[in-house]
Amino acid sequence: MTSINGSQALVQRYWPARQQAGMGSGALRALALIAFGSLFLAVMAQIKVPMWPVPITLQTFAILLLGLTYGFRLGTATILAHVAQGALGLPVFAGGAGGIAVLMGPTGGYIAGFVLAVMLTGWLADRGWSRRILPAIAALVIGNLAIYALGAGYLNTVFLGDWQKTLAVGVLPFLLGDALKIGLAVSVLQLGWRRRN
Repeated sequence: MTSINGSQALVQRYWPARQQAGMGSGALRALALIAFGSLFLAVMAQIKVPMWPVPITLQTFAILLLGLTYGFRLGTATILAHVAQGALGLPVFAGGAGGIAVLMGPTGGYIAGFVLAVMLTGWLADRGWSRRILPAIAALVIGNLAIYALGAGYLNTVFLGDWQKTLAVGVLPFLLGDALKIGLAVSVLQLGWRRRN
């Protein structure tokens, strides 16, 4: 597996991890990025955009962008910190929600999907998938599918027991919004890479 120092994720371009850096400076860099990433995720989860058929938040946009920007190790640490904050009751999830009840409720599978999505997109980012448009789109689609798979799977298994109903309430209403968020994430990534070329 590519190490964080060998990562091709975008964060390496703006704030590279130094091979020769002391343990303290490397840990401070990681903590600062995790803190910033957690705050970014919490803020974006509160932004609601009116859309048809349902309003969307920018939560999944932030999740997917985090994976492709931070890479596997730093992205995974950040999303786990975010979920831990929510589990402790901090209002970091969509709509200012937090607490164990959210993780066990109907949206709990989607939150688990966030972790898998960051891990997958981060792993792909470490291999350079965020640099060009088509691989970045593919990585974002893979991440989104991971969110749907765990989210809808949990929703169906624990709460609804009817795949038709699960798809109708847990997947289909969000497809248009997620497609737009993927387009926005690709644009942000490409802008980030071009600014330093």
